[in-house]
This record gives sequence, structure tokens and C-alpha cells, in this order.
Amino acid sequence: MTFAYSQMPLDRCSNNRRNMTWLKREFNKQDTLFCLINDGQCFFKLDEITPLWLSKVQLQTLNVDQCIFLGKSEHGAIFAIDQNKLRFSNQEELLTQGQWLSLRQNTALLNAFDAGVLALAKGLVHWHKSHQFCGQCGNLNRSTEAGHARKCTECRNMTFPRTDPAVIMLVEKMFSDGVPRCLLGRQANWPDGVYSTLAGFVDPGETLEAAVMREVAEETAITAEKPTYIASQPWPFPASIMLGFIAQASSEKIDTRQDSLENAQWFSREQLTNFAVNHTVINTEAEQSKLAENGTQISSQNSPQYKMSSSDSISSYLITAWLNKAIGKY
Repeated sequence: MTFAYSQMPLDRCSNNRRNMTWLKREFNKQDTLFCLINDGQCFFKLDEITPLWLSKVQLQTLNVDQCIFLGKSEHGAIFAIDQNKLRFSNQEELLTQGQWLSLRQNTALLNAFDAGVLALAKGLVHWHKSHQFCGQCGNLNRSTEAGHARKCTECRNMTFPRTDPAVIMLVEKMFSDGVPRCLLGRQANWPDGVYSTLAGFVDPGETLEAAVMREVAEETAITAEKPTYIASQPWPFPASIMLGFIAQASSEKIDTRQDSLENAQWFSREQLTNFAVNHTVINTEAEQSKLAENGTQISSQNSPQYKMSSSDSISSYLITAWLNKAIGKY
């Protein structure tokens, strides 16, 4: 299984990038490429959804200290740049050559190489912008180790890019009517009808399995058991890794009043197939009657049409894999 942003095609050259002589040599090579990031957006060609990679010739005033070394491919080294570090005249000139677009909104149109490299660039540029000052003494940090660390100019404290672990889980249960269902929820600010797997950050001193059970209970009041790890996905939006799990539920009454979810519901495979294929309201009258008899929260026939979550997320994989009986107990 492969996910968006997870196929890193670059050799990060961790042992070489600390060597300034080596780094400058890579920086000055003719085949070296540069990608620009601007307030979280990536630089694309004007007439197509293809990243616009720049050469050193197009960035004459650039120096290596302004860049973040991403790694090397078979075609050469790639560096990332926060466009705010460029001269204003250079910024205006580049706007005649390309356009700024959201990576996530265009990932489906990109190949694995471009999506992986741009996600890495986006994450590292954001980290530098959000860690300009030392967390220990408050003085200015400066980039070091080819952009993979920052060092305080006063106390010399070193700061490294962080990745926050987040669990994302599909919870399943076999109901008394003999139909297995999975638990999906939605937040109020999502597009109408979109449901997804539950997710949340891991607390300090907490195991991944404990985080799965805690988050499910906090968001839906459902008791989850036996969480099993499935796969992970880098998620530098801005600095996370999604750790995918499946778990079984030992309760079925949903209560979303205690946390951030607007709504959560149990979905059968028949319902998932209906809205994945037909994009229609998912609950049949027969299923509504069965669920109502069990006191289970159901949707109304007047509800908005249900839609799958974004295809670039591991959430979509977990739902589809459960639908196809590739994961899960039931």
C-alpha cells in the first residue's frame, strides 16, 4: 500500500549535508533544482498543474544559507526556498512564470515524486518560519546543517524539525442484526456530507494504542478495544505523521457532545457502497428501522448527501480497505 506524500524519492544525504564544502558544491551545480514555498503554497507552472522547478540561473542573488537542502535524486540535488527570502524584484519576475497553488488541492494531479518532494519542502519551510526564536532563551535562531536544524545565536541551543504523532482509526462493530458497521464522524467546518475516520494527537507519555482508545471515547463516547496498527502516512500539514489503526467497539451508543465532532454515525458496507458509487443518501428505510430498534444514532432521509473524505489521506484507505474486507475482524 502506498499513500500520497509517502514515497520519498530523494536521498537525504544526512551524513554529507553538514559538510559546507560538499553542500556548496551541490548548490552550485548546473543540474541543481530549487522549489519555492510561499505561505504554505507551492509554485506551479502557469498553464498546467506541474511544479515549476527553478535553476540557479533564475535565482542569481540566492546564497546557500537561504536554502534548505531536501536531498538528491538521480537527476541532481533539490533545495527548498521560502520565497520571502528572495529580493522583491526577483519575486515579481517569477510571478510572470508561475502561479501559487495549494498542494493538497492538487495532489491528485501530481506524480508521487512531485507530491513527496513538495510535501517535504512545505513542512520544512513552515518549521523554519515557526521556530525563528530560541525556545530556551528567546534569542534569534539561525539555520544550520543545510536547513535541518536551527541554532540559537546566544545560548547555542539546537532545535530540530519536529513531527507530531497522530493516530487515525477505523472502529468497527458487529451489530445484533448480524451487520458489521464502522464508525465515522464529521466536523462542522467540513463540506456538507463529508464523513471520515476519527483521529487525534498522541499525548505525552501515552502509547499509540492508548491514544486510539482515548480519542474514540472523547469524541464519540464509544469504547474501543484491541487497536491494531495498519500503516502510517507522513502528513506535513504542518508537521504530523498519521498512524493508522483499526479497532473493535464494545459499545454502540454515540455521544458527540463532549468534543469537537458535529456528528458521528455507524455505517454498514452497503451504505458505504451506496454513497461511494451513487453519491446518494446512504440509509435505506430497512436499515433505519433496524438501527432505530437498537437505539443507535441514525441519519435522516433529509440529510445532505454523504461523501468520502479526501483521497490523499490514509483515512480514505482505511475506509476503502474495510469496505473491501482487507482489514478488520468482521
